[in-house]
Amino acid sequence: MSDYEFMMSLRIRHPRIDPPEITRVLGIEPQHSWRAGELRRDSAGNEAGGTRRESYWMGRLMTAPALARDDMSVESEMQHTLGTLRRCFGFLEMLKAEGGSAELHVSLYARGEFRLEFLAESLALLGRAGLDVVVEVNPTAPSALAS
Repeated sequence: MSDYEFMMSLRIRHPRIDPPEITRVLGIEPQHSWRAGELRRDSAGNEAGGTRRESYWMGRLMTAPALARDDMSVESEMQHTLGTLRRCFGFLEMLKAEGGSAELHVSLYARGEFRLEFLAESLALLGRAGLDVVVEVNPTAPSALAS
């Protein structure tokens, strides 16, 4: 049995970009998005007061958490994602130059001790794309929560 499950998403914040533009360029449908200046709403869709200060876009890079195994790991999925996003590096760099940020968000659901190894080449590509990496570690795997 593997020591962890994981999920990856891409999150973008920007002072004013229109979220459909992000979707068009990346070719990924967002799970959540809003535009700077829109009314804030709660999870039920009711006005929550005020307006959004910045645009936000979040798209999942995986459909469900995956159990790490020999042919599937955070490192291999990060490599795959970087290969897919390589054509968009200019766009990601532009977002950062305009005061935005983009992050590769990794949620880890740990069952025990494990180790992640990121190749220098992957880290260099993340830097070229202006992608920050956020790793969120959770003590219980999603499949254990369903039991």
